[in-house]
Amino acid sequence: MDEAARVADADDVPEGETLLFTVRDEEGELAEAFCTRLADGTVVAYRNYCQHWTDVRLDKGDGARVTNGEVWCQKHGATFQLDTGYCDFGPCEGSVMEEVDVTVADGGVYVDDEEYTFEQLGPSGVDRGDGGDSRIDFTGN
Repeated sequence: MDEAARVADADDVPEGETLLFTVRDEEGELAEAFCTRLADGTVVAYRNYCQHWTDVRLDKGDGARVTNGEVWCQKHGATFQLDTGYCDFGPCEGSVMEEVDVTVADGGVYVDDEEYTFEQLGPSGVDRGDGGDSRIDFTGN
């Protein structure tokens, strides 16, 4: 595996918590993501925003609220299943979090996604402001 794509040691990815990291998309823009370990040991990663209002971060830098295999949007109360990304409660019910493909190999977790490259562990440092046009209404528009 490419060491430049290494997010963290696999043992450092927590179960029941999130580990925040930054990726760069195909246009060169920074974006945040988080990874977590499921109860069965699988490591998954998703973009760090609520599907209802994309300017709302799920992990604000100190870990997202995770309960019973679901991550919560603390602004809207929406809950997303960590194994599928599916929102099963809240204003964006039925939506799915954007997955970031990761691979566990050689004791590490690596970004393995054609759309993203690993940038750094921790927040992006990009001020997301009030979000303006990144909000989605209750109909998904």
